Amino acid sequence: MVNFGFITTSDIVITMKGYVVNIEEVTKENENFRKVLYTAKNSQLVAMTLKPGEDIGEEVHDLDQFLRIEHGIGKAVLDDVEHDISDGWVVLVPAGTKHNIINTSQEEMRLYTIYSPPNHKDGTIHATKADAEASEEHFDGKTTE
Repeated sequence: MVNFGFITTSDIVITMKGYVVNIEEVTKENENFRKVLYTAKNSQLVAMTLKPGEDIGEEVHDLDQFLRIEHGIGKAVLDDVEHDISDGWVVLVPAGTKHNIINTSQEEMRLYTIYSPPNHKDGTIHATKADAEASEEHFDGKTTE
């Protein structure tokens, strides 16, 4: 008789490296203005929701930023140049570029963004834009893992 040494899942401890998720679902379910989903050493994944007429706020980073719109209609403004955006559109903002994302619709805009390197403390949740503006938190070097 041959023993194959099967192990049941209750015998296994799994430590996950990285983050694997259906980002479209997570983004569309997010109700917060900003929710940090995962922070690695060199990048950070954040889900965002903008209310009708709301914007992220004009800003300039010393880092690169990628944004993808999952739901909604709006404008991306990069160095004062406006671009219409909607579901499925991507915005890549190089470091040093003045930028803003504006929800121009009557529905919430749902998007996710990747900062490289990280920009916020891991686990940060700002329920509203006012909460985000009142916060002085910034990435402190601590990652999710």
